[in-house]
Amino acid sequence: MILPEAALLKVLLNQETYNKYRQHITIKDNKELQTLYSFLDKMMEEYQRDVTFDEYCLCVLSNVNTNSEVISAILTVIKDANVSIEIAESLLKQHKERSLAHNIALLAIDVTEGRKTLDDLQLAIAEHKSDTPTLTEDTFVTTNLEELYTEHVKKHGLRWRLKVLNKMLGSLRKGDFGFVFARPETGKTTFLASEITHFANQLDEEDGPILWFNNEEEGNKVQIRIFQAALGLSFLDLFKDRAASSEEYQVLTKDKIKIIDSANITKTLVESYCKKHKPSVILFDQLDKVKGFTGDREDLRLGTIYQWARELAKEYCPVIAVSQADGTAEGKKWLTMDNVANAKTAKQAEADWILGIGATHQEGMEYVRHLHVSKNKLIGDEDSEPKMRHGKADVLLLPEIARYQD
Repeated sequence: MILPEAALLKVLLNQETYNKYRQHITIKDNKELQTLYSFLDKMMEEYQRDVTFDEYCLCVLSNVNTNSEVISAILTVIKDANVSIEIAESLLKQHKERSLAHNIALLAIDVTEGRKTLDDLQLAIAEHKSDTPTLTEDTFVTTNLEELYTEHVKKHGLRWRLKVLNKMLGSLRKGDFGFVFARPETGKTTFLASEITHFANQLDEEDGPILWFNNEEEGNKVQIRIFQAALGLSFLDLFKDRAASSEEYQVLTKDKIKIIDSANITKTLVESYCKKHKPSVILFDQLDKVKGFTGDREDLRLGTIYQWARELAKEYCPVIAVSQADGTAEGKKWLTMDNVANAKTAKQAEADWILGIGATHQEGMEYVRHLHVSKNKLIGDEDSEPKMRHGKADVLLLPEIARYQD
């Protein structure tokens, strides 16, 4: 009789299913299955797409060194096994439930022995609760082409301050999730302040706020940069007439930008703020550090976080995340998805758009930044340029006023 974990291999060759469930499947006391799953992990990391069963078999049989006859026999049984999607989904959900319950049990032991707090346990239990939506009415996507054009092309969403980003990406709309990544001290916070203040200026009074979840730089420093970016003022000029600066800031941003500053930002905390305030934009600086997620491997844990961020975008509004570039991006102009830190494929797979900010160490280029859109699934606007969908552009960093400039 074929083991359930073996039968599930075919289903896990789908990248979306793999990202969602792989972290919850642990293989013990079966060396052949451990070998098969190790090849699965390597292929999903390398291919960054769905993999056919024939491709998988060829890879395994071409590279396996031990127990090749046994593994070949297992692959033959798996190939002939008739596993329906419904049964596979049920088995995968069982693995997920058991994995989460096991983690809660271990955490409870840590609480009793003083290594964790009761708050940690309560957070884990809250994450364990099912959030499966209940269907109350049929909600089909419209087939009215004129309506689709009006709502998703002609009607603008939130436009960027940088005109080149409007040409490359177009507006950000509800359902859009993407992230910006760069090396440390490249100007990520300045980029966010420059663009977010421009977004705030486009909101109406009745629109929800922009929620900026900050677990990176000190919150008060970030707020000062936001003031500078909104007003286009240097640090000294900002404080010359504080009353006038405050008044102008209120006019330009409508006081829509709300920073939640904490080193302990959790999934539950974010969801409670979103439910209460119905935001117009959600920003994470940095998304990788949001707590309340688990995984056997770091890249799988991060994949779960990024999938959750995508779900927030579909439910509420555009979501923008910030991530780090790895060491290979140091001094590099045009960053690609391969330069994203702590990621194999899971983070990149969930994003609709990815923007890298490159910087070189070349003399005279200290304030030049190199933007590269390495992924773009956005629809764009009427004035977006198709040839620039994955474009590259040089822009200026103006740190004294916390802005970027075309």
